[in-house]
Amino acid sequence: MPQRTTRVRPNSYPRHSKTLAREPESPAIARRLVRAALADWGLEDLADDSTLVVSELVTNAIRHARRESIRVTVERADTACVRVGVVDFSQAHPVRRESALEDDGGRGLALVGELADAWGTEPLPWGKRVWADLVGRG
Repeated sequence: MPQRTTRVRPNSYPRHSKTLAREPESPAIARRLVRAALADWGLEDLADDSTLVVSELVTNAIRHARRESIRVTVERADTACVRVGVVDFSQAHPVRRESALEDDGGRGLALVGELADAWGTEPLPWGKRVWADLVGRG
């Protein structure tokens, strides 16, 4: 069973994380982690967009990353902002591309860009973290 951890960071905002296998079931597990974290923090208004974003990021990692596992993180960046992230062992940065209507995929990062207030990639010595910030509207 994947391990879930909750930590309070130095800025006093908590972080939830879970290591997942690169398997088709992992986006659903990531969505549950995000919903649980947002419920803990009273930020349910961010749940729909945040779960869609984490699904896209996890799906990209499943398709393109190396090794057998990824790490999903959900951080409360401040009182109204949540950062969802996926850490993997590939140093290749994701590329947003335009997709034709008949394409089966390739819309994930465009969707992330539309839903997130900001998103990006943080290089790590052994891989990368792809993250997206979502800010509460109410």
